[in-house]
Amino acid sequence: MIWFLLRLQRFSPLLLLCVVGLWSLYGCDSRTGNSPPDLPYVIYVFPSQFRNHAMGFWSQEDFREHVTFQGDPVHTLHLDRFARESVVLTSAQSNCPLSSPHRGMLMTGMYPHRSGVPLNCNSTRPVSSLLPDVETVSDVFARAGYECAYFGKYHLDFPTPNDPQHPKKYVENQQPVRDAYTPTDRRHGFRHWYSYGFSDDHKKPHYWDTLGKKHEPREWSPLHEAEQVVSFLKNRHKNRDPQKPCFIMWAMNPPHTPYNSLKDCMEEDYIHYQEYDPAELLVRPNADTTLGKASRVGYYFASVTGVDRAFGHMLEALEELGLSENTLVIFSADHGETMCSQGMVEPSNSPYTESMNVPFLVRYPGKLSPRVEHLLLSSPDIMPTLLGLAGLGELIPPTVQGRDLSLFFFDENGEVEPPSGVLYVQNVDGDKDPQGLVRDYIPLARGWKTHRYTLTLCIDRRDRSLIKSLLFDDLHDPYQQVNLSLSEHPEIVKELCRQMGQKLREIEDPWYTEKVLDGLIVYEEK
Repeated sequence: MIWFLLRLQRFSPLLLLCVVGLWSLYGCDSRTGNSPPDLPYVIYVFPSQFRNHAMGFWSQEDFREHVTFQGDPVHTLHLDRFARESVVLTSAQSNCPLSSPHRGMLMTGMYPHRSGVPLNCNSTRPVSSLLPDVETVSDVFARAGYECAYFGKYHLDFPTPNDPQHPKKYVENQQPVRDAYTPTDRRHGFRHWYSYGFSDDHKKPHYWDTLGKKHEPREWSPLHEAEQVVSFLKNRHKNRDPQKPCFIMWAMNPPHTPYNSLKDCMEEDYIHYQEYDPAELLVRPNADTTLGKASRVGYYFASVTGVDRAFGHMLEALEELGLSENTLVIFSADHGETMCSQGMVEPSNSPYTESMNVPFLVRYPGKLSPRVEHLLLSSPDIMPTLLGLAGLGELIPPTVQGRDLSLFFFDENGEVEPPSGVLYVQNVDGDKDPQGLVRDYIPLARGWKTHRYTLTLCIDRRDRSLIKSLLFDDLHDPYQQVNLSLSEHPEIVKELCRQMGQKLREIEDPWYTEKVLDGLIVYEEK
């Protein structure tokens, strides 16, 4: 190319200027895999089981007046500072608040019945595994010329006997197998890999790297992963092209269970909570402090504080490297944690706000104005919105079912029509085959959440009749302590069922295709 330009200069300087101009204009088209220089770094951080209420800034001025709940008494110094530099959502929702289904929606922009991940992945559920041929958010970023890297918990594969260190064997001995090794051909554009499927030993984590080598550090996993992310950003191992922008996904497992003792968290984080009784930490009035789980709340909050510290380590590295101004950083979670609210021991997989409502903070200096917003963001909206925020909206795959809401983030006074509600999805195992494998699933419950109301309908596994309903006025009952009767609020139920039916029809959910509760839900406009 250089030789050609020198020859061109000799014979026609004017033509040379035209060629150089065209090269600068089209030679770096993002669709060719060569990224233009102004594309931002993008870092998406999502710890597991981290509820929206567990961030200290919700109890501070400029934030507490935007919500109807009392924030948890947690220490999150880095998130508190980060929130004042970010667009902070009060109402981001994990539509199917379980690890694997949320990750399937996050990666593909599709609801669980389309992503291939309707249930948590384990070796008894071949029905649940991320589709190998689907185009994910990382596939799109890779195609746009990004260096893509994944760190931490993945939990999107049906486990198979493919242990790199022990061929034809599973990576763990327990049954069912939940952990999994993700081979290169299932990494969806992530050229750099430091991950595992599922593991809850927070101080003895393990990871497989890009080449399939297993690492077993004896270090609390968020801190170890933070150092790996920083190392990648600093390119210490010279394993990425420094001229390319990075897309990083970092999935910490804490504050996910277990949170039983100092074996699960760091002592320097636990000291903030060790002097308090459970009743002083469980400030939500719907929390049952008599549950055995209540005594462990200090360890959960300690894990929250430790995650905050690890997140801060990464933010400090961005500042040190001079990358903060051109890096889009998002902090969220896969689902929440009930932590004794509603008298529940199960931390997730419910329509309650503690389970569904997750953090969503977006910092993009100079591009987004820091503020608090009440946008009802759904899990499938995250993928297209990320691409839109990064300037890659034209590359959103046609398979995506979520909405690109990036314009809402860019312009608080824009004319973008925000979602009126979000769908709640709960699936359970279907029948098992003679080998004990789950080959299908039952769409057990569906619901609709607006800014004011939460409605959930649960059906019988066999005849699909209604067996349970929940209806809460979240405006006047923010802790969802009064379950309203459907029959006593017919107009409210009618409108919520109309909106829910419209969404179920739009995404071709199993409830729509089977016309579940069609006497109650309006699937077709009359």
